[in-house]
Amino acid sequence: MKARAFSYFRAATIDQALDAHARAGDDARFIAGGQSLVPALSLRLQAPRLLIDITHIDEMRGIRREGGYLRIGALTRHCEMLSEPLIAEFAPLLHAAAPFVAHRAIRNRGTFGGSVALADPASEFPAMTLALDAEIEIAGATGTRRVKADDFFLDLFETALQPGELITAIYIPLFKADQRFAFDELARRRGDYALVGCGMLATFAGERIDDIRISFFSVSNTPTRVRGAEATLIGSSLDAERIAAAQAALEGDLAPPDSDEVSPAMRLHLARVLLGRVLGRLGEGA
Repeated sequence: MKARAFSYFRAATIDQALDAHARAGDDARFIAGGQSLVPALSLRLQAPRLLIDITHIDEMRGIRREGGYLRIGALTRHCEMLSEPLIAEFAPLLHAAAPFVAHRAIRNRGTFGGSVALADPASEFPAMTLALDAEIEIAGATGTRRVKADDFFLDLFETALQPGELITAIYIPLFKADQRFAFDELARRRGDYALVGCGMLATFAGERIDDIRISFFSVSNTPTRVRGAEATLIGSSLDAERIAAAQAALEGDLAPPDSDEVSPAMRLHLARVLLGRVLGRLGEGA
């Protein structure tokens, strides 16, 4: 199939992009990397009359420190998560997840903001914003606001974004000396969507966990924090007994949907195995 005919507008500023969308209404879509939108257009799963190209908006580019945060512009490419020193230093969990994102050609075009906005429950970066306690900066007709990642992902491909709004940046709290991180996923082939994936960020006092955020993907309709498992770990060291308790807590945290690919019971089993593996790395100082 081919995409339906559409008009094209290249925005130079955020205001231009928002204004163009407001004039077109629900019949417009923003496009940057296009790694999800272009296939949807080709299959006519989406058929907007106007595409608003936001790739030339300088305000949405760049990676820099702002106070206690690393500001990552929404147009940052996936490949920059691997090459940018500020990411490796201050948001190393994103750096660890980046090699698992699809394939090199997609990483060279796909954008961080686009991945978060799409909110695919099987994608790495949306789940990592949860683990990192990120804040999503959103621009709209009434101004700019910031939404916690915990409040951003609502349901399957549904987020706190309102019609006509645009993610402009993601703010990540700076990685600290007393923190550790770990990431892994299970997939049939490297580059395929994960059967289950997990990333975590923990704050330690010696070998005791003071705080931890664990986020899974490919286990629900949204990226999912496992708060029950987190609670079993806080105040403890990562010994085998505590890891087993966290694995057991997953049954109350996760309710994987049925699918033709993997049964809910198998996906839950894989989540337990993966959690044990990733916590083991965290205990080793990953």
